[in-house]
Amino acid sequence: MSPAEPFPLYHPADARRAFSSDDVTRRFAKVAMLEPGSQVLVLGCGPDASAALVLAREMGCTVMAGDTDESHVASARERVRNQGLGDRIEVRGVALDSLGLPDGAFDAILIPGRVLYTLKGTMSVLRPLLAKRGRLGMTFPARVGRVVPKAAAELWERRLGAPLLLPRELLMSLEMGGFEPESAETLHDTELDDYYREVEASLRPTSGPQASSLREELALHRESNGKASVSYAFLVGRRKEPGEKPPASRDRG
Repeated sequence: MSPAEPFPLYHPADARRAFSSDDVTRRFAKVAMLEPGSQVLVLGCGPDASAALVLAREMGCTVMAGDTDESHVASARERVRNQGLGDRIEVRGVALDSLGLPDGAFDAILIPGRVLYTLKGTMSVLRPLLAKRGRLGMTFPARVGRVVPKAAAELWERRLGAPLLLPRELLMSLEMGGFEPESAETLHDTELDDYYREVEASLRPTSGPQASSLREELALHRESNGKASVSYAFLVGRRKEPGEKPPASRDRG
């Protein structure tokens, strides 16, 4: 098995992220049953801190917004300050390998449109930080086509250190990682085209070697002729405790 590339996977700083829209944040908040006073961690908040702002302004949540890029942290702090939400949102720089956050502190953790850890790494690092029944919302690449071209399969295995999974397989992985899987959505072809156009427009010659795999990803997408075999998925799972009974059947059967 190929070792994974360094995480987080490279993404241009000023490019729109998948699943970073206000509507996705609102849907996550609804599934997570967030309410005024809920404690939320937004990890990889980006320079606009848009998810943190929606959660604080519209849901009344208390938010910790973290990013590894100090320029993002500075921009996010300024935006929070300009909107008068400094009493509800704390913006801080974080190191992904040592978050230094207390166990059980958050009712929800949201990663809006970034791939910060391996799949197993996301669950093992973040599950302890969630309160009981807390929700995790995360972004991860997913196989969506019946057949994935060899070049795409090899690229993603090299990037992730593991084969691509279907959305239902990603949900099964959540379950094995200590979560009750609740939902998975993927970017459809038009959304993915729009996403890649914005990412490509944000790439610069100065991006350097760290962007080489992303450039290869873009090239392979162009070769798909508008019918993607690989996309990005947004997964939601609820922290599940050992020995917890499965949920009741929804069809009452």
